[in-house]
Amino acid sequence: MAAIWTLSFYLVWPACLALTPPAELPHPHNLPPELGLNRSDGSLSVDLPLALRVFSVDYHHVQAPFEIVLWIMLASLAKLGFHWSGRVPAVVPESCLLIMVGLLVGGVIYGVRHSAPPTLSADAFFLFLLPPIVLDAGYFLPGRLFFENLGTILWYAVLGTLWNVLGIGLSLYGVCLLAPDSLGDLSLLHCLLFGSLIAAVDPVAVLSVFQEMHVNDQLHILVFGESLLNDAVTVVLYKLFESFLRLPSVSGLDVFLGGCRVVVVGLGGLFVGLFFGLVAALTSRFTSRAQVIAPLFVFLYSYLSYLTSEMLHLSGIMAIVTCAVTMKQYVEANVSERSNTSIQYFLKMWSSVSETLIFIFLGVSTIQDVHMWSWPFVCSTLLLCLVWRASGVLLLTAVVNKLRRNTVTFRDQFIIAYGGLRGAICFSLVFLIDDFPKKRLFITTTIVVILFTVFVQGMTIKPLVELLDVKRKKRALPTVSEEIHSRLIDHLLAGIEDVVGYWGQHYWKDKFEQFNRKYLRRFLIREDNQASSSILRVYQELERREQRGDEEAPSIVDPRSHSRPLLPEEMDSIRRILSRNLQNFNNKQTPAYSRHTLHQDANRDRVRKSLHRHQSLGERYTFTQVEEAEFSGSHRARKGLSRSHTVCSISPLAVLQEPSVPAASARTTILTSSPAAREEQSAAQHQTSVGGATKKQLSFVLENEKQQ
Repeated sequence: MAAIWTLSFYLVWPACLALTPPAELPHPHNLPPELGLNRSDGSLSVDLPLALRVFSVDYHHVQAPFEIVLWIMLASLAKLGFHWSGRVPAVVPESCLLIMVGLLVGGVIYGVRHSAPPTLSADAFFLFLLPPIVLDAGYFLPGRLFFENLGTILWYAVLGTLWNVLGIGLSLYGVCLLAPDSLGDLSLLHCLLFGSLIAAVDPVAVLSVFQEMHVNDQLHILVFGESLLNDAVTVVLYKLFESFLRLPSVSGLDVFLGGCRVVVVGLGGLFVGLFFGLVAALTSRFTSRAQVIAPLFVFLYSYLSYLTSEMLHLSGIMAIVTCAVTMKQYVEANVSERSNTSIQYFLKMWSSVSETLIFIFLGVSTIQDVHMWSWPFVCSTLLLCLVWRASGVLLLTAVVNKLRRNTVTFRDQFIIAYGGLRGAICFSLVFLIDDFPKKRLFITTTIVVILFTVFVQGMTIKPLVELLDVKRKKRALPTVSEEIHSRLIDHLLAGIEDVVGYWGQHYWKDKFEQFNRKYLRRFLIREDNQASSSILRVYQELERREQRGDEEAPSIVDPRSHSRPLLPEEMDSIRRILSRNLQNFNNKQTPAYSRHTLHQDANRDRVRKSLHRHQSLGERYTFTQVEEAEFSGSHRARKGLSRSHTVCSISPLAVLQEPSVPAASARTTILTSSPAAREEQSAAQHQTSVGGATKKQLSFVLENEKQQ
């Protein structure tokens, strides 16, 4: 806390120096004696000092970077103090404590300067602080879970956002009509504009709470994916209503064009991100001789996709998420393990600093003189945000559960509805509104909604999860066996869907994997980095996942084992041995085939002998199939073996030992369906044994295919 107070002083003192009134600045006529007038016309001219200065202060030269470093230092120390504060993290979320630190710093600045503290500008938020957070979320997005629940996520993000925006906007317009004295000057478009910004669910606030609770994967991906795509939809709707406000009148054609614009903005951002993601993957293919700069391309292409989308008035959030998801698997295969580690840690550090700065500036920006209070408007907005989100989640889930195999339970629905936390997205959007008489009311209401959702809902959602006994996340990392069985099930389900003619998610996933393996991986990944074995790729993916620590909790270790930890050299040796053995094992086996690439049989031109089998168990008949076989010492090699044709016969070794038994009768297989016939067969075989001296052995022998 002493360090935080010290940094607060350093933040207040430069701000006071920066706002020195012009009257207090030194006038040229009041210069020191060593600085005089040296021009003949009497004009002012400042000479250099007569003596050399040993010490001087020039704060204005370093003001901007100095204050930025101080703010980042304050945010980092606040985050560090939070994690060393004992039991506080178990009760208070990190976002709440950071906002409280911001309120404290803002109050100190306001008390010293007697003016509003600096606020977080919308440009600084959308251009510098938001992209690292979205890039981190997209790069470490669990792809399997996200695409399996993509339909439900889009259902919540698109239709749910439209439901909230229209419901809150129209309801607030009704409140304004009921209170014409104080709210009569608010139009319908103003209410819809405010509804579009207040419906933005902030992924920063949601992630900071849900990552601490370790909820189950399905619930986490639904809330996270909905909040991530919800921002893209709300920003597009906000800009649409803002354009409507600037028009003299809005016609039906304008509404139609506005709907087309929403589609173009979303799809345009998607294609921009896809293009830059493929370019980044292709660039990383040629970084083998300059691995030091390989991580730089990940950040540059991602940020360039965001800036390009913003320049073209497209969805920057959609662009940077698509770029991160597209390039991840190819970049990880091209760059070295050290470069992968650098990418992961830099993204986590960058996003963590951005989140901390956002929450601190939320608290600082609350202390200002632009507030306007209206009890009907503020209370109605707070109530309507809760009601419309809860009703939207219940109605949309009732529809989507009819199409899902794993339905969303009522407990999960409650957490989804209760987890709609607001944050910096709506706070930055409200400052972008053009000046009009009720703008200060919108700012005050937005701050109240943010503080209520972060403090009240954010602090009570964890006890509610424990009270409702919501399913938690699996703490241990998946094993190679689990991943292989999971892929086997996916392959079987894709085959079943193909057989029955149903084009489901497994069918399209299998089609994409085939296209990716056949074209994209060959073009975007270096040949020396393409793993020849799919098992080896699974092992490498699990190893990278363990290194970057996707799971917060460590793997389960038996406390009774007291073996020493392995050295890094031993771990590297084990990895090399395992990788080499997996490759050798894969090369020794028969080439695997799938339904796309069937194994070509070398003997496909040969005509197979038909296998006669009994038709039913009820029919009582005996069919005898006799096949001549030659058993000579060195000529027992079988050609054209068929795994599907096996018979139960007497061992050839026993036949060779008993010359009295004919070879043809020894290879005779009697297929019968009645117990009496089987008994007669056993008695006949018993009679052919000579004195019982030699014992006959039964074995399964592969039947030779007879050549034509």
